[in-house]
Amino acid sequence: MRLLIVEDEKRLALSLAAGLRAEGFAVDVVHDGTEGLHRAGSGAYDLVVLDIMLPGMNGYRVCGALRAAGHDVPILMLTAKDGEYDEAEGLDTGADDYLTKPFSYVVLVARVKALLRRSGGVPSPVLKAGAVSVDTSSRRVSVGDEEVSLTAKEFAVLEQLATRAGEVVSKAEILEHVWDFAYEGDPNIVEVYVSTLRRKLGPGVITTMRGAGYRLEER
Repeated sequence: MRLLIVEDEKRLALSLAAGLRAEGFAVDVVHDGTEGLHRAGSGAYDLVVLDIMLPGMNGYRVCGALRAAGHDVPILMLTAKDGEYDEAEGLDTGADDYLTKPFSYVVLVARVKALLRRSGGVPSPVLKAGAVSVDTSSRRVSVGDEEVSLTAKEFAVLEQLATRAGEVVSKAEILEHVWDFAYEGDPNIVEVYVSTLRRKLGPGVITTMRGAGYRLEER
């Protein structure tokens, strides 16, 4: 899952990004509304965390422009304001949820996951494929009765495959949803993580479809 944070308080933005990456999300950050609108309008994101008070273009205008252009990406608005009118205005422009600063990071993560589930980005808290069970809420993975320990990135790759169990997922799709937009490293990094997952989950769980991608087997 790839998220976009549009927040001009750089320390807050980078702190949120670091925390969400630790949760397994790919996160891009921009600090002004104009760039935020450009990025969010690209269609590359599963959710946008959008501040209201931004240079260039405020969050209300960014949200309104995205909805007017037909983009239905979930939007979680952040603001230092706490008046009812502000909340109503944010929701009227098309935001899906609203969080007032200061907020609990745990609450932010819960809201993000809830919005993703509601939008279909996370179809179910528990994904199953054969003997493999992926609990997206607790971030636990098991094969049969045995729990398997995964790093955040390993979990994110497996989650992407589990979301589409039985289907072929291309290397490009995995890179897009697990690594950041600015990632310029070797795309073969996906093969490294798939290899590690095979070692931890056991043989026959992930099949390589030569020239097409990878498939998490349902049986």
